[in-house]
Order: sequence, then C-alpha cells, then structure tokens
Amino acid sequence: MEKIRSPIVTTMGHIDHGKTSILDRIRNTNVTRTEAGEITQHISSSFVPLETIKKIAGSLMKKFNFDPKFPGLLFIDTPGHAAFVNLRKRGGSVADIALLVIDINEGIKEQTEESIKVLKMYKTPFVVALNKIDKIQGWKPTGSLSFLEAISKQKGDTKMILEQKLYEIVGQLAEYGFESERFDRVYDFTKQVALIPTSAKTGEGIAEILLLLAGLSQKFLGERLKLSDIGRGVVLEIKEMRGLGLVMDSILFDGVIKRNDRIVIGGVEPVVTKIKALLVPRPLQDIRIEKKFKQMNEVIAAAGVRIVANGLENVIPGAPFRVVRESDDLNSVIKEVQAEIGEVQFKRESEGVVIKADTLGSLEALIKMLENENIPIKKAEVGKLTKEDFVFADLNDKEEYRAILMFNVVPTDENKKMANDYKIRIFSSNVIYRIIEEYKEWLIEIRERRIQEALEKVNRPVVVKVLPDYIFRRSDPAIFGAEVVKGYLKRGTELKREDGRVVGRVKDIQKENRSIDSALSGDRVAISMEGVMVGRTFRDNATLTSNITNRDVVILRKYADRLTEDERELLKEWGLL
Repeated sequence: MEKIRSPIVTTMGHIDHGKTSILDRIRNTNVTRTEAGEITQHISSSFVPLETIKKIAGSLMKKFNFDPKFPGLLFIDTPGHAAFVNLRKRGGSVADIALLVIDINEGIKEQTEESIKVLKMYKTPFVVALNKIDKIQGWKPTGSLSFLEAISKQKGDTKMILEQKLYEIVGQLAEYGFESERFDRVYDFTKQVALIPTSAKTGEGIAEILLLLAGLSQKFLGERLKLSDIGRGVVLEIKEMRGLGLVMDSILFDGVIKRNDRIVIGGVEPVVTKIKALLVPRPLQDIRIEKKFKQMNEVIAAAGVRIVANGLENVIPGAPFRVVRESDDLNSVIKEVQAEIGEVQFKRESEGVVIKADTLGSLEALIKMLENENIPIKKAEVGKLTKEDFVFADLNDKEEYRAILMFNVVPTDENKKMANDYKIRIFSSNVIYRIIEEYKEWLIEIRERRIQEALEKVNRPVVVKVLPDYIFRRSDPAIFGAEVVKGYLKRGTELKREDGRVVGRVKDIQKENRSIDSALSGDRVAISMEGVMVGRTFRDNATLTSNITNRDVVILRKYADRLTEDERELLKEWGLL
C-alpha cells in the first residue's frame, strides 16, 4: 500500500485578521502573544497530528463518515503577504491547500486581495475562515468548537446579521471570479469555495476548519499526497543557534530525510553538505519558538525540520534542497536542483527596474506581477540591497526605470543615502501590489511632469485684444493692457499680427499688480513684451494670436486632451486639429 504524507496547509490573509490565533486555538498554544505587536513577522511551521484533529473534529467526522488516512496536517504560518509563494517547488507551490482568513466584520482588505490573486495565479485550492464571529452583535459563545452546534443556539437577529456579513463577502469574492457559499451549503467543492464562520477567540468553527482541510485534501489531492522515496524540501530560514552554529529551518515536503544524508541545496552557487543532525519541534509547537527540539535519525514528509550542517553561510530562504541517494549521480542531482532555481526566470532588459526580494518564491511572485503589468526588469535577486544594485539602476537612461522595487527587504539608512546620491527611487513594502501601485503612481507623476514640460515649451492657442486705453509703456519693454478673447495665454508665448507677422514673445503677465503664469478667456491683464513698439510693431487696438509652429502642432495634437476647450476650438478654427 502506498504511503500518504501529511497535507501541507498555509495560512493566508490580511494582517491582524487572526491567522496565527486560529492556529493557536487548534494547537492550544499562545504564539500570537510572543510576536511583536502580536503580528506574525516570519514564516513558520507546526504539525497538528491526526490524534488532535480527531479530538477536535471527531464528532463531525463520524457525522460525515470521514476517516482520515494521513498522519496529520502540517501548517505553514505566514505574515500573510504573498503567503505560500515564499515556498515553491518545481511545478508550483509547496502548499497543498490554503486557509484564507478573513475578518467577517471587515471583509476583504489589501493583503486579502493579494492573497486571493496569488491563489488564483497558482490555482491552489483553498477554504475561507470567516473569523471573529464573536464580535457580531448578539453573538453568544457556546463553548462548542463546532459552528453548526453554535449557530443553532443563536437568536434570529444574530443569525440574520451573520448571514448578511457572510453574503457581503460572497459578493466580494465573486468580483475575483470565485463562487463561494457557507460550507454546509456547498453543492460542489470543485466549483465553490467553502466559507467557515469561525472564532479563534471562543472556538466556534475550529472543528469545521480541520474537517474541511482534512477532508478536501484526502478527497481531491490523493495523487499529490503519495510519498516518494526521495527527500525534498525548501529552506525557511538560516539562523545562528548557540552550540550548533548555523542551522536551516526548513519544510520537508516529500520523501524521507535521514541523519548523515548528503543533500544538495540550490542557490547562486549550489551547496553540497552532509546532515549532522535533524531536529524537529514537538507536535503542536511552532518551529520559531520551540525550545525542546527532538533529535531524529529520520524524518518523513511532510514536516518542519531544523537541519544542522556545514556550509550554510550563503544559503538563501526559499532555496530548494534534495537528498542525494547512493545510486544518484551527484552532478545530475545538482543540475536538477539548480534547474528548479532557474525557474525563477525573466526576460532581462537593457532598460528596466531592479528588483529585490527576501526569498526565491517572493522574487518569482514579484517578477510575474511586473511582467503582467509589462514593466521591464533589468536585474532580479534575492537578498539585501547592495551598491551593485544602484550601479545597475544607474545604467538606465530613462527616468522611469531608475528605480529599485523591494519586496520584504527594508532599505537601510545607507541605502537611502545611496539612492539620493544616485538619484534612484526606492519602492519598498511587504505587499507586492502596494509596491507595484506606488511605482505606477510614480510613472504617472513622471508622465504628468513631462507633459507639463512639453506644453511649457510650445506656443499655446490664444487670441488677445490690445486695449487702446491701457497702453502703459510703448517700448523697452512695451507694457499694455489686453483681454484674452479666447484660449490660454502664458509667459513665453510668441504672438503674431493678423497678417501673420511675428511681433515677439510675452515676457510677463500681470493681473491686479501681481505677476501670474497664465491667463484664460475673459481675463484682462497687463502684458510686457521686449523688442516691440506699440503703435508701430502693431496697432493700439490690434488683435494678436499665438504663432503656432509645426513643432507646436505635433505636441498640441499629442496632448490635446490636456488643453482647454477654448484652445481645442481655436486649433480646429485654424485647421490644426
């Protein structure tokens, strides 16, 4: 009989919607309180054995005649952003299924949206925990871990409010192309996303979460869960441990790994090393904060495992690793692992942005999303910002590509100084879509500035009437009153007479004894011009128009939507538009 490994579940969703709190409730732990600001800072893992799942959801399993065949569920807890994309393997994500956590009272927020788009991109199955139902007006905790039991004991008004909030989220999910329904009303789990009203605080819905994650994994992921004989995993984090030196926290997502095994870890330079020790956290304990690791001779997937080995100095988070069996050719294994690294590919452009990310998976996600936006990439790497990155960005001639986009990488004060010295713009966030949106907003600013600069250099369409009773100085410079009959008068506009002769440029415009940059139809202003004599160069009551050159016409046509309606009408009257 083929062995089945534990399904890997990743938590996803907006900050502070309760991802870690739900896991704390399942594990009976208190990891949330240990986090800075009670917010998850790093990706982590914990194993929930079948025994615990049955203890929490056993009565529901009997009710639905479900008998799990795997050892348990391995949960990957993430900060929410880009979530399981941080963990990838050949052909997709390490995660088999995702638990998307949404605050039922707040609905879909920024990081929820990112999570949904990422799930859609990677076609990963997921269920939704609609958390914080305990905050719904009138909700009475029942002490039950089952939502179905708890809802039957609520008052009608409370049920109605819950239904209203639930269907608001159904509508929001529909906007992203997902049909969804409360889990007990789903007619086809392959077509509808199951929504589980939940409270991490009081416990309702926790049983249903475990039932659905286990049931859907076993029913729909059978082939994917078959255990192979080759140990494969992905790096979570490299850290220094007292007495052990550098260790590698990782997820073993397939096969078996043993002490003294040789492994190949992918990277810029592949690492071949021997496992000195395998340490696993106790069941229900988070690998980040576990103090009592158990030494193992072998570990079977899926599992969070701390690997002690030499040569981990240059290993990067998100890197894949593979066990080298005695029958394997080492060079072939290295090529195989490096090919997986090579999947983070992009079309390297001579002009494009520089991007940085904290892990290979994050980098891949950022690359894909930039490509979807047709934003060219010059350089893409995992790790901290370096001087070389600024040099690459500085090689761009176009201002819009003199930028560095960083996901989950925080610029230092020295980085900011270098950015200022090189005149490079840095965009940094832990939300990919925010980085891209801010970059696109910057592009709009650049375009707007360029349009204004272009329009500043051309003669804008205008007709002005010289007011004969307001000739303040006839020459050196001439200063006279005029009315803007139609169009847009600005400093520097070259004016001509009705016979087509160019008379000169507007040096200054004043209104109510104050210099102004421009005047519009109906405005009465004082105009200053050098090199003209009122009465000789043009009559005291002359009508002057702007001298539109062929070069001006090209720019004015290109940005016609930025001109005033009067300007467009004048261009049409003059046959130029």
